[in-house]
Amino acid sequence: MAKIAVLGFGVVGSGTVELFYRNKESIIKKAGKDLDIKYILDIRDFPDSPYADKLVKDINVILNDDEVTLVAECMGGVKFAYGFVKDCLLKGKSVATSNKELVAQKGAELLAIAKEKGCNFFFEASVGGAIPIIRPMHQCLAANEITAVAGILNGTTNFILTKMIEENMKFSDALSMAQKLGYAEADPTADVEGLDACRKICILSSLAFGKHVYPDNVHTEGISAITPRDIADAEKWGGAVKLIGAVRKLDNNKIMPYVAPHFVCRENLISSVNDVFNAVMVSGDAIDKAMFYGRGAGKFPTASAVVADIIDMAKADKTSISQVWEDADNSTFVEKIENNETEMYVRVKSSDKAVIEKFGAEIISDENGEVSFVTPCLSEKEIEEKLTGVEVVSKIRILAM
Repeated sequence: MAKIAVLGFGVVGSGTVELFYRNKESIIKKAGKDLDIKYILDIRDFPDSPYADKLVKDINVILNDDEVTLVAECMGGVKFAYGFVKDCLLKGKSVATSNKELVAQKGAELLAIAKEKGCNFFFEASVGGAIPIIRPMHQCLAANEITAVAGILNGTTNFILTKMIEENMKFSDALSMAQKLGYAEADPTADVEGLDACRKICILSSLAFGKHVYPDNVHTEGISAITPRDIADAEKWGGAVKLIGAVRKLDNNKIMPYVAPHFVCRENLISSVNDVFNAVMVSGDAIDKAMFYGRGAGKFPTASAVVADIIDMAKADKTSISQVWEDADNSTFVEKIENNETEMYVRVKSSDKAVIEKFGAEIISDENGEVSFVTPCLSEKEIEEKLTGVEVVSKIRILAM
């Protein structure tokens, strides 16, 4: 029998335990061996939990128990999770995690330790919750040269934008609703400023292109500056505003990862992905495009991916050789955002409307003292140069994928 330890008994951790016992019989059949959860690590007490007898507060209990060969890390953050996961891997215990921040910051190191110790470090749940994206990219799409990945990677911001689009809400009102419904934290910074999506695009970039992309090297913007006027202009243009995490390989062999709001045209399926749902579009030389869609977060959707990784770890007799990437000691392989070539929605004061002639663009709207238009495809540096001396009210990229 293989024994499992779950680190953290919060939303995802408790969901992982509940889902395991709900479907234990079928999980064991799929794993091909008997499985059971031996420990749950948490500093809190849960006296009313049916699993209270499994709770421990000392990681060393787990580290020193050779019966435990599989670990699910559901704590979140890096401060404690990093040391716990690293120590588990050093003991030869395979680890599945839902912790996007941990993978984005320490993924290369932890993958290397897993390889050295002959175990596995899996993280399907770290990017898309219930959406299978990690495994398809390194297995099902392995025959492809991946050229680009882009999508809605954060359900909270997508819910907020959906309310702004469908109910003409201001950002602040939509955020307040998201918080009341439990979709946004009391401190929503990680979601609305794009940090969560940044971590996820770091993981996808690292997996797709084989070298660790750190969050500090990814240009990141959120949605807090998006206004109803932006939403209305996007509709007039023929699309919707979405927060997109994207990466693509350039002709110079560098990659361009970034997170920012985009106008997405109606012909692109991503434009119709609403509420708390996520969607990831992968482009490859053989598949053209493949889209993965579903709930990107939540107790049981995320637990579903964690438990699936536990099953795969139980079945494995050696380290996966496909779910890996190299560490990076510099960021020279990441192109600067100023060299990103894109069309750009721009809104300026009507007194500056003469600038539109520099771009040869057509006006989308001219009202309330502000005029908007979409530039031709230029580098962001060129766009900035043409806007020198102009009072820019809003700028939003156009998704080309």
